[in-house]
Amino acid sequence: MNKFYLILFCIGFSFFSTAQEQKRGDNNTSDVIKAKIVKFYPNPATTVINFEFLQPVQRDFILQVYNFVGKKVYELPTVSQKTTVPLNDFFRGVYIFQLRDKSGHILESGKFQVVK
Repeated sequence: MNKFYLILFCIGFSFFSTAQEQKRGDNNTSDVIKAKIVKFYPNPATTVINFEFLQPVQRDFILQVYNFVGKKVYELPTVSQKTTVPLNDFFRGVYIFQLRDKSGHILESGKFQVVK
């Protein structure tokens, strides 16, 4: 049964972890660069998790959090330079966040753990 959950998690995480990539290239070479936009801490978290943006943030970014099985459990339609998410209604487990722009493109994603 644990193998089933591990496989489900891997499939879910690979689905949610596709971030927008910026391409930089010369005439013959194309390198893919992932620019880190957000830092999140503490991980693992107990009561709150903080999302701090490393670049100036646009207010029309959307922060979404999904649980282990891919169900959206939290959404913040407007983020600020430092955003704190209370974890009162979160159960113990692994969560995946996505930062999206106003058109719905994923700018960055990651995972964090809640321990209570």
